[in-house]
Amino acid sequence: MAFANKYTDVDLVKRLQDGEEEALTIIYKAYWEIMYLAAYNLVKDRSVCEDIVQEVFISLWQRRAKLQIKVSLKSYLYTSTVYKVYDHFSKNKKMAKDELFDNFENKIETSNPETKLMHEELIHLLDSIIDTLPDKCKEVYKLSRENMLSNKEIAEQLNISQRTVEGHISKALKILKESLGVAVSIEFILFFLK
Repeated sequence: MAFANKYTDVDLVKRLQDGEEEALTIIYKAYWEIMYLAAYNLVKDRSVCEDIVQEVFISLWQRRAKLQIKVSLKSYLYTSTVYKVYDHFSKNKKMAKDELFDNFENKIETSNPETKLMHEELIHLLDSIIDTLPDKCKEVYKLSRENMLSNKEIAEQLNISQRTVEGHISKALKILKESLGVAVSIEFILFFLK
């Protein structure tokens, strides 16, 4: 990864947007292994993991003109990889339940240190975005996602309608999705499905 350190994320993204294939090669050499390990930690199939990493890089190249990275390039690629894993599993629902959703947190905890660090960075980013939500929206969101209250329970506790609760949650999710600016990671999706 030493050769990637010569360039900042901004430099590499700019070169990528300008259509420089060398930038894609530098990014690939710097991050393919991290992406592969992130996928393998969830999928446990070499061939599928290689395909997922390849799909992420193809997508990166195809979408280079519109690319907006609001975190680090490493986190963007990690998130994109995990999203592709989710996409892979969504095509096979039974496999998703058996392989991905069972013990997901344990898989993150037993992953390599770099994957854990990227996961923590994404959680920190998510928390910082939540902190910027309007007060009532943040309160409703936290009651829903952190305290696991139903919309009805939140409405009763805050003395507002269920429709208002739904509106606040929708607004929070929209802000979170827009603020992340990258493919939604699997833990982010799981967080919403709770």
